[in-house]
Amino acid sequence: MSSVQLPPFQAFVEEHRGPVLGFLRTMVGPADAEDCFQETFMAALRAYPNADGENMRAWVMTIARNKAIDHHRGRARRPQPADPAAGANEGAIVAPFDAALDGLGGGGEVWARVAELSPGQRAAVALRFAADLPYREIGAALDCSEAAARRRVHDGLETLRRRLATTTKEDR
Repeated sequence: MSSVQLPPFQAFVEEHRGPVLGFLRTMVGPADAEDCFQETFMAALRAYPNADGENMRAWVMTIARNKAIDHHRGRARRPQPADPAAGANEGAIVAPFDAALDGLGGGGEVWARVAELSPGQRAAVALRFAADLPYREIGAALDCSEAAARRRVHDGLETLRRRLATTTKEDR
């Protein structure tokens, strides 16, 4: 049973809508974020009566992370086009991804680079900057220690800095 009085589920959804959607846009792209968002909150609704009321943001972000992983696993199982030209639109995700995440700050180019990070670094950076979670909650959402969460964010930012510096030098 819950040790803390939980708010009505709709209030919970409204409170966490922005951070969860921002995180999912970072993890799966804008085209699939809405579907993963719905799946996240359907799973949260089923488990909500038994939630302990502590770290609810980390709890729902853990569910969102699992739904993003499920999404990528499902995509990996789908048949791929035999014609390489048929998959040419795969790179087209960058422009809408930039536009969808541009409102989160840091510019679309930065968020497009975040999409290129390893899954662990991408999740940590998204939880820190798109969902605005503290490191303790990032660790809870990623099932790691606070120190490991800090390290993943740090490593992700270092990778981004290197890649953005390389891009800037190439543009000159």
